[in-house]
Amino acid sequence: MGTKQLESVPEPKYWHLKTVLSEALDQDFAVGEVLPNERELAARFGVARATLRQALEQLELEGRLQRRRGVGTTVAPPRVGVAVGSTQHDWPGEAGDGWQLVDAAETLPSAAVAKLLGTASNVPFGTDQTVHTVRRTRVTQGQVVAAELLYVPGSSVPGLSGIDAPAGPARARAVLRELQRLVLEGQDRSVELGSARADDAKELDRLPGAPVLLVTTRFFTADGTAAVSVATYRADTCRLTFGDSGDVQISHEPQTRVAS
Repeated sequence: MGTKQLESVPEPKYWHLKTVLSEALDQDFAVGEVLPNERELAARFGVARATLRQALEQLELEGRLQRRRGVGTTVAPPRVGVAVGSTQHDWPGEAGDGWQLVDAAETLPSAAVAKLLGTASNVPFGTDQTVHTVRRTRVTQGQVVAAELLYVPGSSVPGLSGIDAPAGPARARAVLRELQRLVLEGQDRSVELGSARADDAKELDRLPGAPVLLVTTRFFTADGTAAVSVATYRADTCRLTFGDSGDVQISHEPQTRVAS
């Protein structure tokens, strides 16, 4: 990594340093390589260690760096790709959708979820009406890249038995099996920036409050909204691209929350 003194610039000094460091990562370092210590880096760039830490923290947030206890700061591996494209028109749980079941329970929805479930429906959905909440995770190349909460009203799965598979992954499978008996008329999807809730942060190996991308999907039948999915993706790893291919591409380039 070459030495480059920072001149007076209109942007914050740490931000300019982050840009310089990012270029150096592309040119001079390999994936997994350990960076020099903070004292050496600060001396090379003629900045205070506090400024350097701000730049390193931003690069870590963007997924360029990883801080590993006992190892130091290393160059993060390339992003992995996941598919969540708008050209997919299947119910959750269809073969090959890439999600792994974790659990299921009957819960009361938030006001925002209840509003989405009542959209385009002849009967408003209230927060006092329970829903089957299915939790799933998305794993790609051994890394958990997303956590999902799927909300399914009891009216969407009338054939579900309360005795058969009362809890856990078996219950989740039963909910999805009954949901797939319906005729899917369409779906819509939105993406927004949010903050990781405690449960999602644990699944994603992030701290609570870390920036995430929230992908909210509504599934429609002829009678209205049959289910709502709120999928939480790590914002430091995902760059979502929707197109004809329906693929999500994840790269190093830079990027109204539904309460779950």
